[in-house]
Amino acid sequence: MNAAVQTLRLDARQRAMLDEMGVKVWWPVPEAVEVPVAVAPAPVVVHPSVPARTLAELVALAKSKPEGLSYGSAGNGSPQHLGAEMFKFATGTAMTHVPYKGSALALTDLLGGQLQLMFTDIAPALQHVRSGKLRALAVTSKKRQPTFPDVPTVAESRLPGTADFEAVAWQSIVAPAGTPAPVVERLSQEIAKVIAQPALRQKLENDGFEPGSSTPAQLAAYIRSESERWGQVIRASGATID
Repeated sequence: MNAAVQTLRLDARQRAMLDEMGVKVWWPVPEAVEVPVAVAPAPVVVHPSVPARTLAELVALAKSKPEGLSYGSAGNGSPQHLGAEMFKFATGTAMTHVPYKGSALALTDLLGGQLQLMFTDIAPALQHVRSGKLRALAVTSKKRQPTFPDVPTVAESRLPGTADFEAVAWQSIVAPAGTPAPVVERLSQEIAKVIAQPALRQKLENDGFEPGSSTPAQLAAYIRSESERWGQVIRASGATID
């Protein structure tokens, strides 16, 4: 790497997808060291015409007419696609995937009623949920989000197969392999101090991010486990990248 420190945006779902395709890419474990910054959950949003007002009702609706509900994503193999596939796998439902070239196009069609639901980012969905143009049924994190305090987590639905449900993207700062441990520790401490600043935490939360609180070692272990977990989802769904 030319720079001493870089930011990383490739998440475990995308890495697992590339692994399944046999595509070898640079990856931070174990080649480099990562310091956590934030994670980004997704709200499960539906068009107001969908009669379901809870996640349990959505699952019942999906099971009553297999493939009858359509969900959009930013494209085949995108985080939105794989998050929905994990949900389908966990709940035993069948829904039709409609891939778009970008999440903005999918969100537009959801607002227009051409789609019934979407696993999307918090920031672009927030204004539409608040205005009533979309309805949020759940968030994919393990705890509720400040931007949607009244929206339960998927796990809170108590649906079979969802007790440990989590589908989030993470943001981190990466240092080159071989960076001395004291340097990594200092970097981690300084980043933690910045993230702890109230103004920044508020900004992250308003944009749909959950400020990170783990250590580099914990993040490395999490990435490994997530790659394995998402690999199972990809194999079960047969998802591919365009």
